[in-house]
Amino acid sequence: MHFNPYGGAAAEIAAGLANAGPGTRPEDLHGLLRPEVFRVSAPITPEEVAELLRWGARLRPVFGEPDVGRQVDLVNELLVAAEVTRPYISRHDGRPPHIHYAGEDAALVERLKAYTAAGLANAVCQDPGRLGRCGRPGCGIAYVDTSRNGRRRFCSIRCANRVHVADHRRRTA
Repeated sequence: MHFNPYGGAAAEIAAGLANAGPGTRPEDLHGLLRPEVFRVSAPITPEEVAELLRWGARLRPVFGEPDVGRQVDLVNELLVAAEVTRPYISRHDGRPPHIHYAGEDAALVERLKAYTAAGLANAVCQDPGRLGRCGRPGCGIAYVDTSRNGRRRFCSIRCANRVHVADHRRRTA
């Protein structure tokens, strides 16, 4: 499935923040944001990491929410919390025109909140079932299903294999 930059990359960054937890370091977030996707002009501070971890905790419930109405409500709450109010078209850093939901000069956390909230909104509008949580008991990692058929159930091949091997062993025991 083809997503625009907000429904794809922004939703994937939202999943990464939803999965981040204690012990997340600034360099971990730099890796998550990828410079070709999200511009970070200064080193990420420990305070920004803490604020982004709190934001990730707010993003987490959207993934795997089976009730689309509740999922929409959760994303609307995120859009309000991120203060997404005036989208505009931006052209910066040699990139083609694209929509921004926070000012280019806004603080990193403010821009990232708007970016991820808008990304989840776009993904929910395109196909809410594409935002999921790993189906392996005890895992629960959030992911964005970008597969062609939209039937992803696990965060990784490793988790899928663990479940399938356990099922096979249970059947043949």
